[in-house]
Amino acid sequence: MGSPAKKSTGQTETALDPDNLRIGRQIRDLRKSKRISLVELSGKVNKSVGYLSQVERGVSALPIPVLQSISTALGVQISWFFHGSDDEPSIEQNYVVRRGSRRTLNYSGMGIREELLSPRLSGQLQMIMTTFEPGASGGKEPRQRKGEEAGYVKSGSLELTIGEQKFLLQAGDSFTISGDEPHLVSNPSSQETEVVWVLADPY
Repeated sequence: MGSPAKKSTGQTETALDPDNLRIGRQIRDLRKSKRISLVELSGKVNKSVGYLSQVERGVSALPIPVLQSISTALGVQISWFFHGSDDEPSIEQNYVVRRGSRRTLNYSGMGIREELLSPRLSGQLQMIMTTFEPGASGGKEPRQRKGEEAGYVKSGSLELTIGEQKFLLQAGDSFTISGDEPHLVSNPSSQETEVVWVLADPY
């Protein structure tokens, strides 16, 4: 008896690899959270829209150099894709993030580490914990996002600048920033500062 006919989708054995499926889903969710279209991503990484669509669906193998290009285009380190919560029981993946399974993002040279506390990047709310090393800041220029955001200073000190106003917050303080207010954040102290953020989807 002959072997079963292969599907006409062009899938190969590697296309069914669980890592391809996992990383493809992470790329899709991260791209959507940053409001980047497949066409825009295609231009940034010099790959066709069709190929990137297959990658996001997990039906095309993803070489490390291509993943590195995608990581750069999406503003994350390649390690982002290797620290998901997919090792947790499947019943938890949409609801729970275990401490040891957080996705972690280190901004080299800035002294900042971010840990995703939300199970999914594609939800209406995102929760992130940022750790600032002593003297670290979120950048030299004020940043502005379309959605509202709020923060809770878990430990240390945080200097928050909103427009012309400057605030010094300590552990236990919290704050809210509307979507149209440029702002800066920094750690002015000699100790680490931890801030838990809640970011609302502007759409």
